[in-house]
Amino acid sequence: MNNKIIYYFSVIFILSNCSNQSSEFTYPDSKKDNFIETIHGYEIEDSYRWLEDFTSEDSKDWVSRQNEFTQEFIGKNKYKKSINKNLNKTWETESISTPYKVKDKTFYYFNDGTWQQSKLMIKDCDGCEERVLLDPNNFSDDGTMSLGGTSISNDASLIAYSISDGGSDWRTWKVLNINSGETLQDQIYWAKFSTASWENDDSGFYYQKYDEPKDELLKEVNTAPKLMLHKLGTPQSEDQIIYENLNKPRWGWSINVLKDTEVKFLTISDGTDERNRLYVQLKKGGGFIPLIDELIGAYQYLNHKDNIYWFYTTENAKNGKVVSLEIKNGSFVWNDLIMEDSNSIRGVNIINNSIAVTYLEDTFSKVKFYSLEGAYKESLSLSENGSISGFGGGLEDTSTFFSFTNFVSPKKIYEIDLNTMKMKIFWEESLKDFNSNDYISDFRFYESKDGTKIPIHINYKKSLSITEDTPVLIYGYGGFNISILPSFSKRFLSWMNQGGVVAVANLRGGGEYGDIWHEDGMLFNKQNVFDDFAHAAKYLHSQEIGSPESTAIQGGSNGGLLVAATMLQNPDLFKVTIPQVGVLDMLRFHKFTIGWAWESDYGSPDNKKEFENLLAYSPLHNIKKGECYPATLITTAERDDRVVPSHSFKFAAKLQELQGCKNLILIRIEDRAGHGAGTPKDKQINQIAEIYGYALTVINE
Repeated sequence: MNNKIIYYFSVIFILSNCSNQSSEFTYPDSKKDNFIETIHGYEIEDSYRWLEDFTSEDSKDWVSRQNEFTQEFIGKNKYKKSINKNLNKTWETESISTPYKVKDKTFYYFNDGTWQQSKLMIKDCDGCEERVLLDPNNFSDDGTMSLGGTSISNDASLIAYSISDGGSDWRTWKVLNINSGETLQDQIYWAKFSTASWENDDSGFYYQKYDEPKDELLKEVNTAPKLMLHKLGTPQSEDQIIYENLNKPRWGWSINVLKDTEVKFLTISDGTDERNRLYVQLKKGGGFIPLIDELIGAYQYLNHKDNIYWFYTTENAKNGKVVSLEIKNGSFVWNDLIMEDSNSIRGVNIINNSIAVTYLEDTFSKVKFYSLEGAYKESLSLSENGSISGFGGGLEDTSTFFSFTNFVSPKKIYEIDLNTMKMKIFWEESLKDFNSNDYISDFRFYESKDGTKIPIHINYKKSLSITEDTPVLIYGYGGFNISILPSFSKRFLSWMNQGGVVAVANLRGGGEYGDIWHEDGMLFNKQNVFDDFAHAAKYLHSQEIGSPESTAIQGGSNGGLLVAATMLQNPDLFKVTIPQVGVLDMLRFHKFTIGWAWESDYGSPDNKKEFENLLAYSPLHNIKKGECYPATLITTAERDDRVVPSHSFKFAAKLQELQGCKNLILIRIEDRAGHGAGTPKDKQINQIAEIYGYALTVINE
């Protein structure tokens, strides 16, 4: 009897058993090769390497069989229908992004709650009616082609916009005449991680381009990008190379074109390292002069006036500061304006001839206003704690918009008069049958393994009687200087509405407390992050908020690594684990697309010492034969070209092979989707309902 027949018989048996943790099942067959290679003197087994060719017929067949098997457990669980209904109800409400102005035009994204993708709206003047400028729902029939970046020309007559196909990081740029609605003939291909920066006269724009892939566009390594200038009305083949450095294939480029001046600032990145180099061009056609030619801190251009240029930087300031650069008679003079604070800076905007600085104080936003010379003026006063963002606009603008949210408060957008500091609610999200007062967000600290205090937000319905049996979902990320801040989530709401607790831990590796917090969770300190996550569960359990029998953990991308590594190190601490689009093979992550860029956080497998550190926690290489691991639902997507799906494929195959008990190991592979961005509404709702429905079924059975 061949493997396929065996597989279908097993499915029939499963269907006859209503339990999601069936005592009898057979995993789909995963071909195992006897492949071993020696790296830095270590023999490394990689029996499922064939799954790295994730577009091959063998891999496609494996994906199909795994999805069929998984659907028998997650497609019909008893919670899915309820969660789906709840999500559809909360999703079918209007939502908008924080508006921003260019000249006399106002732009924002809008969704009436039924569209797969949000539409880009425009108000041509303050008193004008809004209209649709770009509708990505028309890009494809199923909503899987999405709108990426946008850039408005200086005179607000043109918009450059990018399109992603099926969630891919590759972007195609087009140009639309805002006033006439005409799409120009200009098209830019093979752009990735790029903005569009307009020339002062709007004759064209700058962008970052990679060479067209020669092999598989979703997995080929992408290096040596070029900074290009596209002139409107000309074919891409005539675009001019503005900057490249073939000796530095890992460097990336972006450019700030300064209005009313010939000065341009070139920002040079090195992978995902938040530090960057900074060059300046003083006159059109001139060379770029190094201002900062070492990785000594982040440098972000903010604005300018006359010959004074303002920057945010972390040089000699782990929490960030604001500095000015004076360019005069060919000399460059730097001055500190706003000194480093005990709280880290999250964002800086220059508007109304003032500097608006958003700080993070124990994950909550605090906004202070300073003069252009750095003198403190006043603070923004709000009655609630949460996350604040916005304050976009020009140097002379006297009004702007900002948004506020937290874990139990949907988004509010305020319009503020910056002269009087009077503000009014411009828009407020209103969800059907939802009242913020019915929910609690409890902010606490707990101790990690080494005694470090870690912030955690514990969210639930007021009516919930929390016990050791309460379903608990712990979410974390812990990497790349990314802060996981209080924000309303319909996904988390669906868990709370099923009688569960959602806990969000602000782990080391993130940026919640500046560069030091990040550094304490990167490279040789990465184990701190896994310890922080495990101790979040231990703390909650010590407070009788759930138990190992009622706890699920979830994280995506670097958070997928977090979930997998923590689960393997603490198999008795969780009931369900959900590693999503995770970096799971730490010895080969740099072999695909943009994976090499993550070496700033992880280290390089090509370096022996760093390899040994990676090997110590790499999920794929730390699965123990016969160990009983929690029920695990791995998720990925067929068009994820950031963290390629083979990470999840190989991990799932090996974990199924070595699992030492009857806790199920499942993998869900989404079609026509990528790393997450641009996923249409229906796919998002179905994914959440299946994942959370399955987790709750396992916990409550």
